[in-house]
Amino acid sequence: MCDFNTLSQEEKKLHHETLLRCAQNFGGKNFFLHLLEAIRQTKPHPLLAKNSQFTIELGTISWNKVIFQDKLQFLLKARINESKQNNFLPSPNEKNYKKILNIVRTLKPVVFHVKPTRKEDGAGFFFQPFDVIDEHTVKLNPLFDALFFCSVDTVKKVLNYEAKA
Repeated sequence: MCDFNTLSQEEKKLHHETLLRCAQNFGGKNFFLHLLEAIRQTKPHPLLAKNSQFTIELGTISWNKVIFQDKLQFLLKARINESKQNNFLPSPNEKNYKKILNIVRTLKPVVFHVKPTRKEDGAGFFFQPFDVIDEHTVKLNPLFDALFFCSVDTVKKVLNYEAKA
């Protein structure tokens, strides 16, 4: 998702519609982008929060399981390989297969809830970190990728995307 230019027109349109809907449920594009900038500026990474929550004045992201540094590091490494092989899971004969499979098993049940502070800004939204296609194919949820990892400029590009006629 972070390499937006390499996606097909259908994928670009789908990601645009998904992100735009989520942004509107958080109060609009500007509020959503403000949330992303706050996430990028926070050190250590917000996913490592011991209370499983990230809060700014515009809203809150909460999730139901603590994520540890080692899992986040492997997630970041596997994320890079996903774009090359079009699958988050490496082939079963690779040495890091079991570790990455364990990350998927650990994080798959996690649900992220994104809620604006003011009710009139929207209802918020929720998502999981992975889309499981089948037993051997797992993809990083584009919304999870956009919220926590992609550059803010890339997300702006996705939000402002206009399909070519």
